[in-house]
Amino acid sequence: MGRLFGTDGVRGLANASLTPELAMRIGAAAARVLSRHDIEHSIAVVGRDPRASGEMLEAAVVAGLTSAGVDVVTVGVLPTPAVAYLTARYGACLGVMISASHNPMPDNGIKIFAAGGHKLDDAIEDRIEAAMADATVQGPTGAAIGRVRSDDEAPRHYLDHLARTGVPDLTGITLVVDCAHGAASVVGPAAYRAAGADVIAINAEPDGLNINDRCGSTHLEQVQKAVVDNDADIGIAHDGDADRCLAVDASGAVVDGDAIMAILALAMAEDGELVQRTLVATVMSNLGLHIAMRAAEIEVRTTAVGDRYVLDELRSGGYSLGGEQSGHVVFPSAGTTGDGILTALQLMRRMANTGRPLADLAAVMQTLPQVLVNVPVSDKAAVAAAQTVADAVAEAERRLGDTGRVLLRPSGTEQLVRVMVEAAEIELAQQLADRLAARVAAV
Repeated sequence: MGRLFGTDGVRGLANASLTPELAMRIGAAAARVLSRHDIEHSIAVVGRDPRASGEMLEAAVVAGLTSAGVDVVTVGVLPTPAVAYLTARYGACLGVMISASHNPMPDNGIKIFAAGGHKLDDAIEDRIEAAMADATVQGPTGAAIGRVRSDDEAPRHYLDHLARTGVPDLTGITLVVDCAHGAASVVGPAAYRAAGADVIAINAEPDGLNINDRCGSTHLEQVQKAVVDNDADIGIAHDGDADRCLAVDASGAVVDGDAIMAILALAMAEDGELVQRTLVATVMSNLGLHIAMRAAEIEVRTTAVGDRYVLDELRSGGYSLGGEQSGHVVFPSAGTTGDGILTALQLMRRMANTGRPLADLAAVMQTLPQVLVNVPVSDKAAVAAAQTVADAVAEAERRLGDTGRVLLRPSGTEQLVRVMVEAAEIELAQQLADRLAARVAAV
């Protein structure tokens, strides 16, 4: 059996690879590893997105936590960054978010936060996996068993937190927000309206089955059309757990995470808030971001893909802004993980403060043509070891020289290898990406 934890927790097909029994074991093991031993009952916070299987998995995780003697506060349907924030606010020893983010409804996942709302490092995840395999552990009995309570005020606590991060006056800005029928369906529009924006919410009626269904940050067509049809200033698209967002300008053009980071980095640099004039991004960020930041004399620190690695670099260097092309953006002064709602508020803050439309702000970065092909595979490790794939990558890099780049990486959450090629011309990028994808698929 391979490693249970991927780049963003444990994820799989709910009630198949991710069963209630597994969820209960994860909860119990996480409690044993992360709970405090100097108090009678540690606390855990548990939230989820609206997908139907979340109800089942929440019950299992709570059972696992309480069976290990940890008290549980359930906060219901809230974004991942809200659960991280509430973990810190309640002084909990861990937090659990049940969500598969942008994945389709049949999937689900379990994300675990340590005390303070911080994502786990690999060593702690390994300890949890080891604890799951220990069959000798005897759980508590009697009064030592954990108890469960719900906090109906949790959404208000999160909205109050957002309000304390320097929310601008967005009066006069018309916003379309696509909530992906996900965790932001209530608190997202509420946060934007509280800031004064005229909000048009779409895909904000979750029924447990429609999360991410042809909507949200992975399907931008609806928000693009709604922005144009309603003559809106900006569109925001969240994923299922709202830890990221993508934007759309008034013409319907997409403003991705790289462009959002470029806009925010320049804003923070102007205000003296960009620590060491440094932005943290992943290897997936477009070369155009690096070029734009170089022109502004802003350094870009590069990490592996995954906001946890961005967070590690932010913490180790004391930096103030980082993120991913996919729209995960992290402000360490305001949160411990990517927060799509906070990102959108800060993006609109820049619009309000400058009086400039989003398209004008986004023009600071010129995106190089980039082709990304997701190749389904049966064995990601075999692809990484294949000489035929290595030879194909080397040949593509020779073709590109200094005018582009190639990146192959296994997905941390799915049985996919992602093939990315950037080049000066889209035709060359597509040709090389297709050739590489064929080599990967043949392994």
